[in-house]
Amino acid sequence: MLSNLESLGYNNLTEIQEKSLPITLNGDDLIAQAKTGSGKTASFGIALLHKLDVSKFRIQSLVISPTRELANQVANELKKIARYKHNVKILTLCGGVAYRPQVHSLSHQAHIIIGTPGRLLKHLKEENFNPENINTLVLDEADKMLDMGFYDDINEIISYIPKKRQTMLFSATYPLGIEDLAKDILNKPTKIVIESTHNENIIEQVFYESSYHEKCQNILKIFNTYKPDSVLIFCNTKIECDELSDKLTKNNLSPLVLHSDLDQKERNETLILFSNKSHPILIATDVASRGIDIDDISLIINYDFPNTLETYIHRIGRTARAGKSGKAISLIDIQDIDLFQELKTTYNKEQTLQSPSSLTINEKYDFTPIYDTLFINAGKKQKIRKGDILGTLIKAINIEKDDVGRIDILDFCSFVAIKRKVSKKTCDKLNNTKLKGKYFKVYFA
Repeated sequence: MLSNLESLGYNNLTEIQEKSLPITLNGDDLIAQAKTGSGKTASFGIALLHKLDVSKFRIQSLVISPTRELANQVANELKKIARYKHNVKILTLCGGVAYRPQVHSLSHQAHIIIGTPGRLLKHLKEENFNPENINTLVLDEADKMLDMGFYDDINEIISYIPKKRQTMLFSATYPLGIEDLAKDILNKPTKIVIESTHNENIIEQVFYESSYHEKCQNILKIFNTYKPDSVLIFCNTKIECDELSDKLTKNNLSPLVLHSDLDQKERNETLILFSNKSHPILIATDVASRGIDIDDISLIINYDFPNTLETYIHRIGRTARAGKSGKAISLIDIQDIDLFQELKTTYNKEQTLQSPSSLTINEKYDFTPIYDTLFINAGKKQKIRKGDILGTLIKAINIEKDDVGRIDILDFCSFVAIKRKVSKKTCDKLNNTKLKGKYFKVYFA
């Protein structure tokens, strides 16, 4: 395990890992308060894999996540950490995807299940898997699950699971609902709090006074002044998201939008295009953005200031991950003043409202990305792997490895980030080149 962790770049423990691993490896219950992106997946992943009995082909660990995106990210990270053990089977059970294939997969058993509350409960009620061998339960991002109204579902899921187990609860904030949940489901837990919820030296927080009608123009000024590589803009409603997208598009920008009107296929593609740097601007609502776990978002903008401080903390936590620095900029309208003052009081901040007149007006920041994304009409179900695509691009298409960015492989399709200078040539050639002995349709996503 240590050798594999080193190969994955786990060279130094994060604070949450340093404090929690002695507890989790000892089999004790844990409550951990730490922001998203602090390294908590490894904190519980190492512990549950350490005690996993691969020869016992039964479900031994259950991880409950608030969203499909987060569940898939946790599953991918656990699969990487589990490479040192052969034949570890990890299944995701989430809503928004076909139900019957999940039932079929469960009939062949698994070691670890990661899922969202609603879908997990449906499978349990219909007895699609037997929970009697589960010895480890993880609640990931528990505060988000409570915000989404899953309190009763979580308790009902837990009623199916053996009482003799290890339980780990991770949460970025610790509202009263978490305390009530913890009392019911944990046994003499150790609580650890990572005090630096957001390190002031890592996240630079800036607040600009802005009326509603000036916000879009101020967004453009922020781009010119701060020159971000990638930016995540939060709006409070999906209507605001669409309206801001239209305004930015009229200014020759190409933002992506993420809100509840998108189906799962559209959500997946949107997140892929943003995370692989082919589209550097994403506008999202809070609900739609839950589960976004991208390490290098350089700027967060609160176009609409959130309604609660907890939401503010979640939002700015999307930047400054994996030890990197980041910026969070908020546009404060007159209706936001009271919450802004509460923020200053609660976190002992000496922030002032700055005037947008200090922002750069004249020059226009070039937001042109260096990558395009190619869509390949083949994925996991066609036995396509990243190595197959990369090998074909380098050997058959003759492009440099440095010209290839992130590769995402889904069940029935794949997305490949290619540097713009060679993307058209690559697309044309790939349409006439066999991949694993077959021709597949390729076009720009």
